[in-house]
Amino acid sequence: MRTAVPADAEAVLRFWREAAEGTSITDDLDGVLRLLERDPDALLLAESNGLLVGTAIAGYDGWRCSLYRLAVLPAHRRRGVARALLDAAERRFAALGGRRVDAMVLDRNTLAHHAWNAAGYAPQPEWSRWVKSLDA
Repeated sequence: MRTAVPADAEAVLRFWREAAEGTSITDDLDGVLRLLERDPDALLLAESNGLLVGTAIAGYDGWRCSLYRLAVLPAHRRRGVARALLDAAERRFAALGGRRVDAMVLDRNTLAHHAWNAAGYAPQPEWSRWVKSLDA
């Protein structure tokens, strides 16, 4: 387990195309590099024998702890990789003074729902995510 550095950005993007559900407007080289510049410890990487097998973005803005891009290579799932990433993220948040964690989880990714539930997370049905893309 380690935090990403700018040299990891392209490998992370390739990993997300293989292991993550879909992409968003910020899933490009510029987006990853901006994340690492803004919060160098936010992007957590799990490796096995030099192979990237999992990621999580553990972002903290001083008010909220937010988890994004929890993803594990299909061949490495059900081996504790996601749990290890979540543990590392939660330790980071606790050290920063965080009090609650929000996780972005796709509704259609029911396989992930089991992992989140097992880690003690639950959906918050009274909230919906509203988004707007900003012109660059």
